[in-house]
Amino acid sequence: MGKLWFNGRCSADYGVMVSGQGTFNAPERDVDIEEVPGRNGTITFDNGRYKNIEVEYQASITRAFRRNAEAVRAWLLAPIGYCRLEDSYHPELFRMARYTGGIEFEMQACNHAGEMKLLFDCKPQRFLKTGEQAIVLTEGRTICNPTAFPALPLIRVYGSGAGTLNVGGTVVKLYDLDPAGYLDLDSEIMDAYEGTINRNGQISAPEFPQLTAGDNAVSWSGGIAKIQITPRWWTI
Repeated sequence: MGKLWFNGRCSADYGVMVSGQGTFNAPERDVDIEEVPGRNGTITFDNGRYKNIEVEYQASITRAFRRNAEAVRAWLLAPIGYCRLEDSYHPELFRMARYTGGIEFEMQACNHAGEMKLLFDCKPQRFLKTGEQAIVLTEGRTICNPTAFPALPLIRVYGSGAGTLNVGGTVVKLYDLDPAGYLDLDSEIMDAYEGTINRNGQISAPEFPQLTAGDNAVSWSGGIAKIQITPRWWTI
């Protein structure tokens, strides 16, 4: 039996042990299918995304059942929205998930132990923990995406004045870098900012950069001094 971590807390803190047999499935690709009269087969329209996936853990509480069961209810049911989910079966990965099940105990041992199913609605990505590590560049180089899926990085740019950044062929023009600060390019939310300050007016780009599978050349010119890339690698 293993452990899971949800919203920063470990199942073992509540006397809960889990099975990982429901953690190896993959999400469904989002595809629309259309039947055309007089035409054999179907036409498919790929929407360029994956659907959420339900992840189920078989779990049990075998000690201090009443106290731990009360704590488990608060731990799983209080958070609102997506929280970080990890388990000991995939220690190199994490998901973003929200708990969607109720909690129904199957009681054992004269009500001193109980088994239950823990159900999480998860975003399709399984994020690599190595993708949380920032890569600092003081000169151009190539960054290799180890997965088959395009990552949406967070890029922090330091410098003074105007500059041009090229990431994997996507060119971003930056007009007014503050030497006392920085500018963040967040490809996941498609936003440019410095802390809580919106900086979208200080950039021009056809799209926000992605790190595609394999090698991605990174270079810059002008007033850019260095950059920091948090790649956010993910797989399914």
